[in-house]
Amino acid sequence: MSQVRAIIGLGNPGADYEATRHNAGAWLVEAVARRAGGELRADRKFLGLHARVQFEGRDLHLLNPTTFMNRSGGAVAALCQFFKLAPDELLVAHDELDLPPGSARYKTGGGHGGHNGLRDIISALGNERGFHRLRLGIGHPGDSRQVTNYVLGRPGKAEHIAIEAAIDECLATLPDALDGQWAKAMNRLHSFSA
Repeated sequence: MSQVRAIIGLGNPGADYEATRHNAGAWLVEAVARRAGGELRADRKFLGLHARVQFEGRDLHLLNPTTFMNRSGGAVAALCQFFKLAPDELLVAHDELDLPPGSARYKTGGGHGGHNGLRDIISALGNERGFHRLRLGIGHPGDSRQVTNYVLGRPGKAEHIAIEAAIDECLATLPDALDGQWAKAMNRLHSFSA
């Protein structure tokens, strides 16, 4: 099984969005960069913030697209083309309405589940769905008509602490995931709840 060589964090660009629930994936990539002692820097050829880091002894690309969420695919495709990355070498971190704050799940393949960032990545990769996902729970507002305002809103203090705790747990399981030991990574992460 191939190893993960890149982690992509989905979010929206700019100060207005950086603290919103929709940017949970970008928060994870920022946490990986901090842990690895790296710095995400603007790189126009990847339409985002990129860093190449050593994380727990593993060479890793980090990318937070700076396009809007529904245009994330262009950044992912550019990274893949430049570094010759296959879809199954990608781990895409994103917010997940169907999980409560403080929980996270790994998943490989599947559809976009209505997530516009995933939808655009699948399209940009030629309808290839075999990339890995790291789904960060943000909870659901309870009414589908409120989803847009909810994901573009800021989490409350307790909710934010729970999301940060889940990100910390993701960092603890990442070495196994990066090595392709998905069952081991899933067993630990999927039993965690902040």
